[in-house]
Amino acid sequence: MSVGPSAAGPDPPDAPPSEPANPFRLIFRHRVRILDFLFRNSTLFFAVGILAILGTFVLVLVEGSKEPILRYGLNFVAGSTWSPNQAIFGALPFIFGTVMTSALALVFAVPLSLGIAIFLSELAPKWIAEPLGYIVELLAAVPSVVFGLWGLAVLVPFMRDTVDPPLRSVNAAASHAIHYPIPLFAGSVIGQDVFTASVILAIMIIPTISAISREALRAVPAAQREAALSLGATSWEATRISVLNYARVGIVGAIILGLGRAVGETMAVTMTIGNSDSIPNSLFGQGQTIASLIANEFFNDTPGSLYVSAIIEAALVLLIITLVINIGARLLVWRLVKGAGGPVE
Repeated sequence: MSVGPSAAGPDPPDAPPSEPANPFRLIFRHRVRILDFLFRNSTLFFAVGILAILGTFVLVLVEGSKEPILRYGLNFVAGSTWSPNQAIFGALPFIFGTVMTSALALVFAVPLSLGIAIFLSELAPKWIAEPLGYIVELLAAVPSVVFGLWGLAVLVPFMRDTVDPPLRSVNAAASHAIHYPIPLFAGSVIGQDVFTASVILAIMIIPTISAISREALRAVPAAQREAALSLGATSWEATRISVLNYARVGIVGAIILGLGRAVGETMAVTMTIGNSDSIPNSLFGQGQTIASLIANEFFNDTPGSLYVSAIIEAALVLLIITLVINIGARLLVWRLVKGAGGPVE
């Protein structure tokens, strides 16, 4: 019985001769490996660099605020008295002002932003959707100091003379009807107050939320809309059930980005909130946020003093609030994606 050639044996006579190694191909493959190595490690370096920058922020803020951290402890966060002359520092009024103005800004901005995004992506004809979309994106790039000057010159007088008096009258009538004081719109009408600061924050974050939400809605496959319409759904039902539900993760991300800008906004709030160191007793009361406190007070004392260290600790609290918001947003997005049965990134 004959045995065929083994795999290690010589090539059969009719087999084509093996091609000699091409030195240029070997050089090209070696170059590709080097480029892949450099690309992979450079992107890793950039990713680790972001963590290093964040760690540097935390270390610098902790080092700069070490004295008030050791002296006041949690009383710095829970205290409501801010008196540099008596060396008493309680940041609760500024934390309250930051949370209140940001939350009210979201209440005002989210419905308007979603309405703008739905109109531009679902209802508006292309000849008007494109220029309006460009204008919305352009408004997102307007500097905050410009919004602040506009708010000081236009919005504050408008709120003081046109919007606030009717709200105070309605608030007083409601309080009289239930025989119980309602502090929502009570007090003197000044114009520079928490309510005005919340309104201007809402105006500032509307372009951000609406632009990102619009892109999330435009990314929804056309088959989603067509499937709902083919089942007899109206245009609103198709948008609500198919489009908004499909794009909800992107919309939540847009809202969180808007909230992040509202929490850290400085100049516009500083120019419209009244800059009071006490907790406001109504939306017409004057207050202050952590960002406006830093802008107003950081350079008013000797660097290295207890007062400046307390302001640096306030900045550390603001950073922690921002991190908590972003972590919570990530968990929310993860839950939404998991509930939809999609891949969790």
